[in-house]
Amino acid sequence: MIQAYSAHQTRRARMQAQGLLSPGSGLSTAQVLSRICGVQAQDLSAARLSIRARSTGLTALQVEKARQEERTIAWIWFIRGTLHLVTTEDARWLIPFLGPALIAGDRRRFEQLGWNDQLAESATHIIVEAMHKHNTLTRPEIIQLLEKNGFPSQGQAPVHLLYRAALQATLCYGPDRGKDNTYVLFEKWLGESQPLAREVALAKFARRYLGAYGPAGPEDFAGWSGLKRSEARQAWQLIADEIVQIEAAGTPAWLLKTSLSKLDEAFDSAVQVRLLPRFDTYLLGYTDRNLVVDPSYARRIHPGGGIIHPVLLVDGQATGTWKTKQRRANLEIQIEPFQPIADVLLPQIEIEVADLGRFLNKKTTFSITRPT
Repeated sequence: MIQAYSAHQTRRARMQAQGLLSPGSGLSTAQVLSRICGVQAQDLSAARLSIRARSTGLTALQVEKARQEERTIAWIWFIRGTLHLVTTEDARWLIPFLGPALIAGDRRRFEQLGWNDQLAESATHIIVEAMHKHNTLTRPEIIQLLEKNGFPSQGQAPVHLLYRAALQATLCYGPDRGKDNTYVLFEKWLGESQPLAREVALAKFARRYLGAYGPAGPEDFAGWSGLKRSEARQAWQLIADEIVQIEAAGTPAWLLKTSLSKLDEAFDSAVQVRLLPRFDTYLLGYTDRNLVVDPSYARRIHPGGGIIHPVLLVDGQATGTWKTKQRRANLEIQIEPFQPIADVLLPQIEIEVADLGRFLNKKTTFSITRPT
């Protein structure tokens, strides 16, 4: 018999899988990222706040130390071809697994920008030689190098070359140089890539996804990962002995069998409030967001253009948005709820605001606007 779980129970189970119910105490940045397969990081400051919401005691400085000094995490183009923070260990096997399809998907635009395989190989070789000499290069330095050698260097042409080189495990982001980001050699910075057999990698990826996002289905996995739906369904077959089907809010979904024993804890714990940043992975992990975001408020969270606003999350459901405003020495968190906030939730909001300030090493206050 298939076990049925309510919408509330499904949200709580997903919060638990995401590390949002009981953020790990004493976990390193890499351990947090390993649990959830990385966080989206076009906005690096938002990515750091996604890590905060799933940890206890970490600071923004420690996250940056892990990225720029310890090299235990990497900032690189990754799932769906977007920038992510991921563990170095995961980057080594997932880049060779995901890279070829992402490169193929970019080919048309790549050629429109003036590149072909031969030109790209030659330009990448010149960049690599320069990195052997200088260790790090900023994007302006790479553009100057391309221009000097007669390669496409205008507009988006350099970015797409760097994107391709990153997905080939040739380059990646390295330590900052002042206010500038730099690129470094992948192997020198992160170690050798570790390609796995296709089916082995596919099964491992699906297993990691369900561990971080379950209950979920293969369509959710495809939407989150960028894989074809046929590949996602194949992945489910590859791990069929490890998963169990349930009904989640009236929809077929699956869990790792190892997660079943943790559900009672997820359902029984107290109401949980979290301040999630822009582009948080909790909102990006599923094909349908209606379980998290009431359709009547959807445009206030994702208005279009790929934007996902920061969210006030109560027991896994988006109940408002928030933003920051610098007021002299203080950082004010301005919360805009969709409905009046129950007084019982105010202490938890205060705790979240205080922890955000601790993480950023800033004095924080908060205000709550009247719902509109």
